Amino acid sequence: MAGLLFYSIIFSFQERAMILIVKHIDIEGPGTLGDFLKSQGEDFKIIELGAGEKLPSDLSLFKAVVVLGGPMNVDEEDKYAFLKPENEFIQKVLNAEIPYLGICLGSQLLAKAAGARVIKSPVKEIGWYNIQLTPEGKGDPLFEGFKPQDPIYHWHGDMFQIPANGKLLATAEGCPHQALKVGKNAYGLQFHVEVTDKSIKEWCDEYVANDLKGTESHAKSMMDDYWKYKKIFDNQAENLYRNFLNIINVKSIVSSN
Repeated sequence: MAGLLFYSIIFSFQERAMILIVKHIDIEGPGTLGDFLKSQGEDFKIIELGAGEKLPSDLSLFKAVVVLGGPMNVDEEDKYAFLKPENEFIQKVLNAEIPYLGICLGSQLLAKAAGARVIKSPVKEIGWYNIQLTPEGKGDPLFEGFKPQDPIYHWHGDMFQIPANGKLLATAEGCPHQALKVGKNAYGLQFHVEVTDKSIKEWCDEYVANDLKGTESHAKSMMDDYWKYKKIFDNQAENLYRNFLNIINVKSIVSSN
């Protein structure tokens, strides 16, 4: 009976545990990642830091953390009050070895929390680019089944450095640091796998004046390419989401034993 009670408690905890998604700005949401998690019956909670919501103090409620993008730089703590407590929160996530996925700004925040700098990328990447996996990336479960011939969407001017306890998983000619892993199960992606046509349009409407210097033709080209690449891009993204979910589930099983 004691054994059954123990496993009942563990099962109950795993049922309650959810995925935390951290947003920094209204127009940069979970996109297709949120759709995938819903399709898999996964519970998740979205915290909107830009709207004044606070990060949770109890990490035991969450089996994974996803941190999304945003237009801010990781060091703009005086301008964005949530960045300092967010850095401390991510450090706690790392110490607890909770699976983490950072997208664009989220990857840069991961690198900073792990002790690395975030610098200007050699090339500001806005649009569709290819990346290549490093030997470490080819052997990592997050990138199982990844197809480097398929373009990935980018919108960033900064680039993370690799912390002492980190590994470079993906690279590219213009921006050599494209994906990293910190510790056992924390990942950062400099590129965006979650975008939809709606998010690309909203980003173009919001950011085009600063990032593209009013070049509306580039915005139209990006949208045209979205529809051109949509099927293979969505498949690539879903494969990565499924891999990350497997990593989460493996961690949950190991933690319960």
